[in-house]
Amino acid sequence: MRDFQLPGRSPVHARHAMCATSHPLAVECAVRVLREGGNAVDAAVTAALTLGLLEPAMTGIGGDAFALVWRDGEARPRGLNGSGRAPASLDAATLRGQGMERIDPGSVHAVTVPGAVDAFDTLLSEFGTWGWDRALAPSIRLAREGHPVAQRASADWADYAPTLHGDMARHFLVDGARAPRMGEVFAYPAQAEALEIIAREGRAGFYEGPLAEDMVATLARHGGAHTMADFAATRATWVEPISGLYRGTELIELPPNGQGVTALLMARILEGFELDELDPDGPERAHIEAEAARLAYDARDRLVADPDTPGAAERLAHMLSDETVRALQDRIDPMAARPDLLQGVADLHGAGPAIGVGGAQHTDTIYITVVDEARTMVSLIYSVFHDFGARIASERYGINFQNRGAGFSLAEGHPNELKGTRRPMHTIIPGMLARDGKPYASFGVMGGPYQPNGHARLISNLVDHGMDPQAAMDAPRSFYNDGYLAVERGYSRRTLDSLGAMGHDARVAPGAIGGGQIIVIDPETGCLVGGSDPRKDGCAMGY
Repeated sequence: MRDFQLPGRSPVHARHAMCATSHPLAVECAVRVLREGGNAVDAAVTAALTLGLLEPAMTGIGGDAFALVWRDGEARPRGLNGSGRAPASLDAATLRGQGMERIDPGSVHAVTVPGAVDAFDTLLSEFGTWGWDRALAPSIRLAREGHPVAQRASADWADYAPTLHGDMARHFLVDGARAPRMGEVFAYPAQAEALEIIAREGRAGFYEGPLAEDMVATLARHGGAHTMADFAATRATWVEPISGLYRGTELIELPPNGQGVTALLMARILEGFELDELDPDGPERAHIEAEAARLAYDARDRLVADPDTPGAAERLAHMLSDETVRALQDRIDPMAARPDLLQGVADLHGAGPAIGVGGAQHTDTIYITVVDEARTMVSLIYSVFHDFGARIASERYGINFQNRGAGFSLAEGHPNELKGTRRPMHTIIPGMLARDGKPYASFGVMGGPYQPNGHARLISNLVDHGMDPQAAMDAPRSFYNDGYLAVERGYSRRTLDSLGAMGHDARVAPGAIGGGQIIVIDPETGCLVGGSDPRKDGCAMGY
């Protein structure tokens, strides 16, 4: 029970259905779909599409999407990989020959073919009851009439407005010159036309015809290798989820090319330490978590890549093996940071150097979860990678392109090396939890590279510290990244000083770490319990 004399939120309870996401207008949209007879997939897709307009720095139809769908009565959830691929004619050797060592996140070479629209089409075709016309109706209205810009969205917009030029400025800034202010109404007339085409023609309206021609021509003007054939060939892929136990609770993730396996590895490393006996906001827990993150992310940077690359199955099995987990647990000193923590891990993994992906250090996204009356549960994540993606918009329709290709390595022979038609290592990961083989929670923790760490911390908050879903989202966060330990202001100064004494370069985080949403099915009452991260504008709501 929270202290009602202090600022905070209570978890939201509902009997029938619920949505949690990062903008209240999108939540309202999803709940309206559910009340009008749509199911959880209809609601999730319809509301997710609105978020590309409500939070354009975070997502849009020029991005990618992943999903987990668990229908009542089915033994396991189904996973959908909606990540786009590199242009068929592009490869790392070409870029190395031009003197590049990494892919610039603002380069046209960072633009992979958008996969989200095909992913949404696949979800609606497989599970939905609504067609594209109904699913896009709220987005078309928002694009035509505009919406009042929310506080977090306004802050993100303002931070990156100076980096938006040309077509981006014309489509995403007021009079092409400034970010909209909080509460100011902003519309997208050009994108409304694009959405109307998709509403009439479905998937083909995006990947063929005038929209695709506009996108390919724009990318070509920037020096891109993208073709109409690359767009037409885009297809989402059904995949088998992967999972692991954390003190009896099952954490369910999607397999590579996403980094969900990193979350599983990190959670299993943490399971070897008695976190339930530590202060959840104390230095000891933050320290152990930081060391576990260093080890898990190092493995990610060596091993995670497109599942069609040679040795992918073996690399995945290695990351999930008991031997790997024990070997990594043994490296952690629970009371002090080890400068030599990563020495020798290349031999353990049988891999070359850990090569971080270009531009993967500051990113964000949107996440939405919906549970309907039939207890179909949807966990969906949708992103353009960096804020405003590659910051390249198509000339006519203003479709903002993701820069997922910055997730590739240019190192020769690396599993994640850029090759034509490959998918890059991907940061966005939807999550679910199960208990006794039954669905327990649908959740996501946004924040680019933070996401595996966020998944591990969330399950620990729930399992080790007995937090309710809202408290688990509210709790302060820390994250080891870029060579230092970022600590949110929710931690005490004493904790920060103690982390320094333990050998960490601990600093107050420059901004909020990530964001998240969660819906739990209460096993005792059968009711839904929702939590929504205060680091975003959103909420949980149900009926």
